[in-house]
Amino acid sequence: MEGISDQPFRMICRKYGASLSTSEFINALEIIHGHPYRISQRLAFDPSERPFSIQIYDNEPERIIRSANIILKANPDIIDINMGCSSKEVSGRGAGAGLLRTPKKIKTIFQNLSQTLPVPVTGKIRLGWNGATRNYLEVAKIIEDNGGSSIAVHGRTKNQGYNGEADWDAIAEIKQAVSIPIVGNGDIKCVADIQRMLDHTNCDAVMIGRASIGNPWIFSMRDRFEIPFPEVRQTMINHLSAMAAFYNERIGVMLFRKHAVNYFKVYFLEKEEKRALLTTETVYSFVHELDNLCLEKRDYLEKEC
Repeated sequence: MEGISDQPFRMICRKYGASLSTSEFINALEIIHGHPYRISQRLAFDPSERPFSIQIYDNEPERIIRSANIILKANPDIIDINMGCSSKEVSGRGAGAGLLRTPKKIKTIFQNLSQTLPVPVTGKIRLGWNGATRNYLEVAKIIEDNGGSSIAVHGRTKNQGYNGEADWDAIAEIKQAVSIPIVGNGDIKCVADIQRMLDHTNCDAVMIGRASIGNPWIFSMRDRFEIPFPEVRQTMINHLSAMAAFYNERIGVMLFRKHAVNYFKVYFLEKEEKRALLTTETVYSFVHELDNLCLEKRDYLEKEC
């Protein structure tokens, strides 16, 4: 998740039980030609995050292969190829989910990387470009036949984006069609959904993305409504402090705002209360506004939690 799954966020998720960390996806062009500081941030991970996977994307096999060999210097445990991003900027140029339209490129990528890299190569896919071209079984077989170690499957097409329901039946089809591990993804919104996905698809693991934003407790098998507000408060402060240390205070506080919105999504806040939190510029001022809010809404927050 670009702009979300940086090292501070991943460390919070690992604390609560996530078993595998994956980087924000990285453009192969940036790896080859990009700004070293930006790339170094995206490649950074803590040893406690292992096993750690670095995810890359591009529309040209040669660049993906070249960038994969470059990022070996970061010493990841896994290199993952993104074939699932549905954003117009990525898929429109044939990268991300756009690669699903060119199975020959997928074959070239996995055949080369699986034969030359010393670490496993995995893939993240969707079901196809649209409803008429749901070629997920073809793509899954190509990945398996050319050395892919596992496949994470988001149960929607590129054109669906995040709309409609994820097709768990299709994930089950892929699981039956290949022998490599399959990771199910899509519409995991609460703890009960995790077991439902496993039972329905027989997949080997579950990938949780959007549902973990503002809710890392899902990895410890606790639903968001179960978390007492004091724990939410402390987790927010820990997350914010980690972001300030990882980037710098100004940037860390600014980037934390989108996380703060999600931590507070289950509570009703007035517009001015949100504004007071989301316009702070230092860790101290954020915690100060947070604690003021706690005092003003103590009875409500305790009741809601």
